[in-house]
Amino acid sequence: MAERLAGKRALVTGASSGIGEALALALAQRGANLVLVARREERLEALAQRLRADGVEVIVHAADLTRHDAADALFAATEGRDVQVDVIVNNAGVGRYDAFVDTPWESLEQTIALNLVALTKMTHLFTPKMVARGSGHVMNIASIGAYTPTPQFAVYTATKAYVRHLTEALDAELEGTGVRAICINPGGTTTEFTEQAGTEVTASGQRFMMSATECAEIAIDKMLAGRRNVVTGVMNALGMWTLRFLPRSMYPRLAAAAMSSSVKKT
Repeated sequence: MAERLAGKRALVTGASSGIGEALALALAQRGANLVLVARREERLEALAQRLRADGVEVIVHAADLTRHDAADALFAATEGRDVQVDVIVNNAGVGRYDAFVDTPWESLEQTIALNLVALTKMTHLFTPKMVARGSGHVMNIASIGAYTPTPQFAVYTATKAYVRHLTEALDAELEGTGVRAICINPGGTTTEFTEQAGTEVTASGQRFMMSATECAEIAIDKMLAGRRNVVTGVMNALGMWTLRFLPRSMYPRLAAAAMSSSVKKT
């Protein structure tokens, strides 16, 4: 599969750590050049140096994608300057584990701006260029929370449900264009997200955590295989498949129980 990405360029948001960093490394190992995007420029530069040492062409673009003009500026710096993007990975995301009524509006607004608005705008800007060329991939990172309304994580999982629905519909619209869209739904993954979300993984939860590298490898394999929607990890996939046999009224209760057994507030 490596030859299918050789000489291509992938743009990865949220590339400074976690799944985003792992995706950048895995894409580079398969021959892709990279555009790395995140707020923390020093981390992006450190990753870029590692990749450049292996002969990878890397562009670093530090940006806060919650800003209304950030996606436009990123597009202008790449496609606007004839820097072709063949794979776009919308990985940047944020969430806060707390009751909806207790969460400051600014925090909820940031979650919506990054997880939903920025992802949609990035997809809307870059996909037409791929369609015009007749090839390309859009990878949007959601979560298994896309399947279950989750108390204490209400807005986060709502944005991820949006990502899943948008991506599946987009992929259907793109049929015959040579461009594909895939939604990746990770379960518990060892990243900085839990700390950022104000949680800590419990000892019992640690048993079910996947490494960011493993998640990234699955995501790229499934993208190249032409899948539309993927839950990473066999047990996660089985759990989401089982939900279809249960009343939807049970989903919030099940999600709350799963979260309470795997994470605790810090």
